[in-house]
Amino acid sequence: MTAQNPLLADWTTPFALPPFDQIRAADFAPAFVAAMQAQRAEVEAIATLAEPAGFDNTVAAFDRSGRLLSRIEAAFHALAASHTSPEIQAVQRELAGPLAAHDSAVMMHAGLFARVDAVHAKRHDLSLLPEQLRLVERLHVDFVRAGARLGPDKQPRYAQIMERLAQLTTRFAQNVLADEAGFQLELSDAELDGLPPFVRASARQAASDRGLGEGRHVVTLSRSLIVPFLTFSARRDLREKAWTAWVGRGQNEGETDNREVARDILRLRQEQAWMHGHANYADYALANTMAGSIASVNTLLDDVYARALAALQDERHAVHEALRDAGVAGPYNAWDWRFGSERVRQQRYAFDDGEVKPYFSLDRMVQAAFDCAQRLFGIRMVRNDAIPVYHPDVVPYEVHDGDRLVGIFLHDNFARQTKRSGAWMSALRWQGRNGSVDLPVIMNNNNFAKGAPGEPTLLSFDDARTLFHEFGHGLHGLLSDVTYQRLSGTNVLRDFVELPSQLFEHWLLEPEVIARHARHWQTGEPIPETLVRRLQEARRWGQAYETVRYAGSALVDMAVHSRTDKEPPPDLPEFEAATLARLNLPPEVGINHRLLHFQHLFSGSSYAAGYYVYLWAEVLDADAFDAFKEAGSAFDPVVAARLRQCIYGAGDSVAPQQAYAAFRGRMPSIEPLLRKRGLLPEDVTF
Repeated sequence: MTAQNPLLADWTTPFALPPFDQIRAADFAPAFVAAMQAQRAEVEAIATLAEPAGFDNTVAAFDRSGRLLSRIEAAFHALAASHTSPEIQAVQRELAGPLAAHDSAVMMHAGLFARVDAVHAKRHDLSLLPEQLRLVERLHVDFVRAGARLGPDKQPRYAQIMERLAQLTTRFAQNVLADEAGFQLELSDAELDGLPPFVRASARQAASDRGLGEGRHVVTLSRSLIVPFLTFSARRDLREKAWTAWVGRGQNEGETDNREVARDILRLRQEQAWMHGHANYADYALANTMAGSIASVNTLLDDVYARALAALQDERHAVHEALRDAGVAGPYNAWDWRFGSERVRQQRYAFDDGEVKPYFSLDRMVQAAFDCAQRLFGIRMVRNDAIPVYHPDVVPYEVHDGDRLVGIFLHDNFARQTKRSGAWMSALRWQGRNGSVDLPVIMNNNNFAKGAPGEPTLLSFDDARTLFHEFGHGLHGLLSDVTYQRLSGTNVLRDFVELPSQLFEHWLLEPEVIARHARHWQTGEPIPETLVRRLQEARRWGQAYETVRYAGSALVDMAVHSRTDKEPPPDLPEFEAATLARLNLPPEVGINHRLLHFQHLFSGSSYAAGYYVYLWAEVLDADAFDAFKEAGSAFDPVVAARLRQCIYGAGDSVAPQQAYAAFRGRMPSIEPLLRKRGLLPEDVTF
């Protein structure tokens, strides 16, 4: 079986990508077992070396270990997130615990940690290069946070906690996906009232994708479809039905109910934090971030939330007035806001997304992102359909820097039932030079509503911004230029990882980018300058609403993870509602994510007590883009070269504060963020 398993064979595919056409779900379990055994043998060999622990024979050697397991895990996670099946999901449930147990066994291996700890203790006496010193320090933190310093009486329980958390977060994610995939709101012709042609086309294509036949229309829980439906549908009853399903994911009784799943996760996280000597999980999580403490996070969130809530009152009054004018009777609810807000935007700015979308075809926006990357960093994206992919929607590219191949990029842009919601960047392989030259293989996933056959996929401005955002993450992986994979690409502190992605969004609306790439999909005519001006002006509308919804979600995250009680709240929806009531959030506004489908928090630990990171990084990105403004060009070559070296290329080889200061010459100011979100008058100076 092992000899015939494609996951364990040498991959002779182009650029040694996974041979997806040969891989079956049944291949993963035996491959994982073999790969875990291989890494355990590598770890044992490092731990039992006769010679004293040094950087090369311990730290660098550990960075090289587990490559077989890493490549299998990467292929598996790509399928589980982007093209899953009942068989893949069964493997996820089966192996979540054993994989977590393996990680604990490696990171709590007494002999291995003793050697890593010894190198760490004498690190300043070893004449290490700066990147080597950084690797020693970051790996040491990894081991300690994984329980390596706990006593032998506590380590078995800690391993049990991590194993159970892996099982629960897997279940949480699968429950949300099941609720998303299982919902469809079919619309009759009469129920299309108010929907512009692009929404109707998306609903028609969604019906076709679900095998419902020609001429039918459905609304799914894909953000690229449900948000336009809530924005334009004149049917209040249908907006309520769609909204209720959207925010109710994970809260439906039965097999997909996440109430107790989330409570179990919170209970175990609290115990995990206590074992590390922290009062609560937020303290534990934030100890390994730029923010460093709950107080630092709450200071930022409270400041921005208070400003946004004050600004929201004017927006709220205008939305209510527009709803009354449209004949919608109060009291108003969350499924009414976008409908009323769009009417205000059209009245004030003579602007709506339906007017812009013909100029924002997916193909042109992809080329816009690629063109910006070339002008900033000199790289070219060359399509190569010989590269193996896991689904026909995925478009593969070679990434060239001059005459040098620097990476492979896989672009997966469309929503489907076998794909989780949201947008994300991931890697099949990280860049590195430790023992071998490893070419990065980076993936971007979006969930755009596919256009009808023969017609392009048209993006809203928010969709186009999402595309640029994820490609910013992609560039962070592709441009990485470090020696050690542990420090490569996006393997940085969580509240630094969103800087490259959010910064890249700024180029979308640069006048020369829009003029070159935003062209009507039928006529080829460039987007009129007057429409661009209206778009830019209209972007200021609704910023208070979006900021309050985001900051509200982040504050709920901090509240639920800052509790010091052993038992989590008995009713998480009630806890969430009480928290939002204390924040004086108007009920018709809502928040970005309800707790029971909040995958950032409960489908893994990366963003738990960490949803604030988007705002933290926005302080950085708004300030960072000002460097280009000060230079007089969004493509200033000197600033761009410094940006590539200090931010996109450095990975975690430099502490983020040092990396930012090296790029900007100083630490950031919050004022550019406040101006960007319309929360500070333009004429205020500091």
